[in-house]
Amino acid sequence: MNPAGHPDVKPYDALLVLSFGGPEKPEDVVPFLENVTRGRGIPRERLEQVGEHYFLFGGRSPINDQNRALIAALEKDLADQGIDLPVYFGNRNWDPYLADTLAQMTADGVQRAAVFATSAYSSWSSCRQYRENLWDAVEQTEGAPRLDKLRQYYNHPGFLEPVVDACLASLAELPTNGDAAHLVFVTHSIPTAMAETSGAPPESEAQPRKAYVKQHRSAVDEVAGRVRAATGRAHRHDLVYCSRSGAPSTPWLEPDVNDHLEELASDGVSQVVLVPIGFVSDHMEVIYDLDTEAMATAERLGMRAVRAATSGTDRRFVEMIRDLVLERAAAERGEAPVRPAVGSMPAGPDVCGAGCCPNPRGPRPALCGRDS
Repeated sequence: MNPAGHPDVKPYDALLVLSFGGPEKPEDVVPFLENVTRGRGIPRERLEQVGEHYFLFGGRSPINDQNRALIAALEKDLADQGIDLPVYFGNRNWDPYLADTLAQMTADGVQRAAVFATSAYSSWSSCRQYRENLWDAVEQTEGAPRLDKLRQYYNHPGFLEPVVDACLASLAELPTNGDAAHLVFVTHSIPTAMAETSGAPPESEAQPRKAYVKQHRSAVDEVAGRVRAATGRAHRHDLVYCSRSGAPSTPWLEPDVNDHLEELASDGVSQVVLVPIGFVSDHMEVIYDLDTEAMATAERLGMRAVRAATSGTDRRFVEMIRDLVLERAAAERGEAPVRPAVGSMPAGPDVCGAGCCPNPRGPRPALCGRDS
């Protein structure tokens, strides 16, 4: 506690919410996709095809609005706790761009900020790429504040408890409370080579890292176990993937959610709950890949499907962000804070290890790591 009796956030004088970004009107769609895929040589014609997903929703991704709602909830939570900590919003791929936000933070006199990324797991695309973007933004901002990225939170109870409740609510929507329902946990697919190098390097070659899949399986098993404890029923469950992109010759994590639904239907499964365990809010991968495409697959197969909610602005998720800031602040002051974690894996480190989640296209500097 600080002298006023409120939770102490020193040495931080700001919090930055860092996200992916998304278009907010039709004319933004292709330029946004060009930002996302820059350097990969993807033709504009292919980007226009992918853009059709966004045009189904008026050319507007929901992600920025969802992040604004999260920030509003977070600001209220901090104020209710007597914590005076301004919250800033920056994106990797669209307005508000990270560099612009960092320039504003610098102009406002921010000296040191905690960074919360809206991505819970470890891999190059879900962690280190954010750290590389932080490096780039700091390099182009004279007098930029020091930035400390908060730890991964895939196994924090504040993230997973809302998922458990969302599963239970979805089961209750099905006949006989979903007694025979299969839980289909879905996350974003990534190239298998990226998945295999995710996390910190192992102590020996006999211990491959593969943190991305291990972290997801830990989260899936924890949620499924809690659902079983609440219902008294052990639901069959699997981890599957969505949003594959890139060249067909490049292996990505499988099975795809639609292929998995086909397999379940052939096994006689008639009820499924789609659980977006890899996502923190209902952005495009959820509302298109699951709510649109996977639901159409389930309907074609004659399956009854319900999609569970993401953590979004759930009170526990918002409180988790505050707790992560307080936890890291205490550690930076030399204290030994409690680090909540559930499941089979311990709480992750505050600072990413050297060589963690390497860039598949070659080394690039990144902030918030031991090899920065």
